[in-house]
Amino acid sequence: MRPRATRPAAGARRGTLALALLAVGALPGVPTAAANVQRFPRPDFTSGYTPPTLTTPAPRAFGLEVLDVALLAAALVLAGHLALRRRSRKGLLALTVACLAYFGFVRQGCVCPIGSIQNVALAFGDAGFAVPLTVVAFFALPLLFALFHGRTFCAAVCPLGAIQEVVVWRPRKLPPWLNQTLGTIPWVYLGVALLFAATATDFLVCRWDPFVGFFRFGAPLPMALFGAGLLVLGLFVGRPYCRFLCPYGALLRVFSRLSRRHVTITPGSCIQCRLCENACPYDAIRKPADLAPPEPPARGARRLAILLAAAPLVALAAAGTGAAFGAGLSRANRDVALALELHGAEADNGAAPSLEREAFFTSGLPEGPLFDRARVVQRTFAAGGALLGGALGLMASAKLLGLSVWRSRTDYEPDRAHCVSCARCFSACPVKPEPKT
Repeated sequence: MRPRATRPAAGARRGTLALALLAVGALPGVPTAAANVQRFPRPDFTSGYTPPTLTTPAPRAFGLEVLDVALLAAALVLAGHLALRRRSRKGLLALTVACLAYFGFVRQGCVCPIGSIQNVALAFGDAGFAVPLTVVAFFALPLLFALFHGRTFCAAVCPLGAIQEVVVWRPRKLPPWLNQTLGTIPWVYLGVALLFAATATDFLVCRWDPFVGFFRFGAPLPMALFGAGLLVLGLFVGRPYCRFLCPYGALLRVFSRLSRRHVTITPGSCIQCRLCENACPYDAIRKPADLAPPEPPARGARRLAILLAAAPLVALAAAGTGAAFGAGLSRANRDVALALELHGAEADNGAAPSLEREAFFTSGLPEGPLFDRARVVQRTFAAGGALLGGALGLMASAKLLGLSVWRSRTDYEPDRAHCVSCARCFSACPVKPEPKT
């Protein structure tokens, strides 16, 4: 599911905008697209060496890439129509199977919006990296549609969501505290993945995609077991990857919460029959709440004051922890790892050299530029980790504040952030749309 890059990273040029993207997940601008050309001829091996088979899809012609974008836009429009206007579960299920077949098995999960966040982050971190407009479109279109229709991309268009949607069998409800706790993992994953991509360290989302190996019929054994485990878990826990791992889903939550329109459980007035209460396998239905708060207002006000005072301290502590965590993660970068090995080799000349160290010494390149690049990457990781930690601390404080503010609710309503617009609750509601005259 790794999106096609048009040019490898230049290395040390890191932009401050990449750090801002880690904190706020802002929609980036559009870099200029570049053509994917082979700059050097393939070497002619005479020693019997066989080049390895590529596991990523071959580059597509530009016209076919435009066709993919057009099909994505058409699928998003159709999903919104089926969910909001037709309220058709059968139609959405048919679209789910079609998108799973095309964007999953035909296109082999590449390019996909989930992986494209890394291309965009790398473009911010390295001015020499250009992102094709088609990849930017795959990144932006589901977010744009979420502002108008909610998470209809998750409902029937995303191949990763589709493969989990078709295996749901006997879903079980999870405790609210477990839902809340596991729901923070996608934000951590998103921040770390963006930091790795912006520093040209790795594309973690593509490397650890649990289902793309199935789409390409060539998953390594560990990833095959991981993906199979998620699908088995998905029989009883609805969409575990979407809810508790997907970094793109974290962004979709924010955009869907602000959506202009969203699916409703009932097409008319809720009659409080409670039939929809257990229809949602994703714990995305909010139950009615009493009109009166469960505690005296003075006690609630004191709790709010304590939480507000503690929020900056929590954010600062989390930022310090994130900075230390980010500095440790920087060792995954090839420049940092090599610089640390060279620095250690000066103190211990008896250590067995790695292939990277031997190749560096053989090249005759000076050590100074390498150490400069490594220091830049280490500072970027530390700053990005601090931003990520501080943002997570503020999010935790905001979540506690939200739980402390009492809101009355008279009807059963979908949670706009977590509802994937799958339409399963429609059939449970006895209220039917009034016939058109």
